[in-house]
Amino acid sequence: MKVKDITNAIEAYAPLYLQESWDNAGMQVGNPDSEVKGVLLCTDVREEIVDEAIERGANMIISHHPLLFRGLKKIVGRTYQERIVAKAIKHDITIYCAHTNMDSAQGGVNFKMAEKLEMKNVQVLDPQQGTQRKIVVFVPIEAAEMVEKAMCDADAGRLGNYDRCSYQMKGEGHYRPLDNAEPWAGKVGEIHHEPEVRIEVLVNKALCGKAVAAMLNAHPYEEPAFDIITLENGDKYAGLGVIGNVEPQDAREFLEKVKHAFEVETVRYSGNLDRTVSRIAMCGGAGAEFTGLAMSQGADVYITGDMKYHDFQGNEDRIILADIGHYESEHYTKEIFYDIIQKKNPNFAVDFAKSEKNQVNYL
Repeated sequence: MKVKDITNAIEAYAPLYLQESWDNAGMQVGNPDSEVKGVLLCTDVREEIVDEAIERGANMIISHHPLLFRGLKKIVGRTYQERIVAKAIKHDITIYCAHTNMDSAQGGVNFKMAEKLEMKNVQVLDPQQGTQRKIVVFVPIEAAEMVEKAMCDADAGRLGNYDRCSYQMKGEGHYRPLDNAEPWAGKVGEIHHEPEVRIEVLVNKALCGKAVAAMLNAHPYEEPAFDIITLENGDKYAGLGVIGNVEPQDAREFLEKVKHAFEVETVRYSGNLDRTVSRIAMCGGAGAEFTGLAMSQGADVYITGDMKYHDFQGNEDRIILADIGHYESEHYTKEIFYDIIQKKNPNFAVDFAKSEKNQVNYL
């Protein structure tokens, strides 16, 4: 396979347009047209992982966290990022990451966390806002199916586990072709009445231009009438964190299950453990900012990483807050990458980095 075969498969699962504005997911080092001999999967790109890739003959590293968040002005070996980039280029190693796009994807990092705890009825905790657009277009009846299909083939009309989703309503369009017009139907200078279909489809704003271009290309009219409407409702299929249910159980026993599921040595927590819990919210990585959302949606426990001292205070009677660590909450992301690549090519050489370890240690 080529690099782009693998990255295209990952981005079909977790499109880059889902990433946060501050993020730098995607290709970090390398050439998309390079042939891939083997892939090494990790959470963070460290120097020892690049050395392991060289030793094992793997020329592509896929990580969850980006190696580079900001541009490098020099590559002279002063930092581990500079040393890694130089070594990767020297040995023709591609470095690619899927970060907050994988956090926000359906079936991504947070859904993997939920899977580890056997949660049910899992939903996005913080849906992305302002990312949805509605395309409304008026089409002659005989061309309606062709135009609708063109937009849906351009990734419009997707809703969760469904595609080709649209709303259609029949009506009548009125227009008068002026001089120099070349009407599909009607005559220059005469008012024309054409039976039409109003078609509405949803599309992510990042794909809106692609869908509109496909619509215009398929539309028979010289001057198609259409609207693009910005929607305020959130995208419940994309966003950070998840919330769902587990079987009612003792809070202490549940936290012990959390420790086992995420291979955690220590859980920092606040709240009353002498209770039964069943509604669980989680956000991989640093998710203290979503504590309020977890409480507002009825969570008994909120699990995340990187909580500060004062984040634990003030809500001890309302919710159990559990900090399991940043790395611990996200290191299973490697399993998602593995499954994507294996589905693409079951016989391809892909493995987890043996030299990877949490950079935070506990005494």
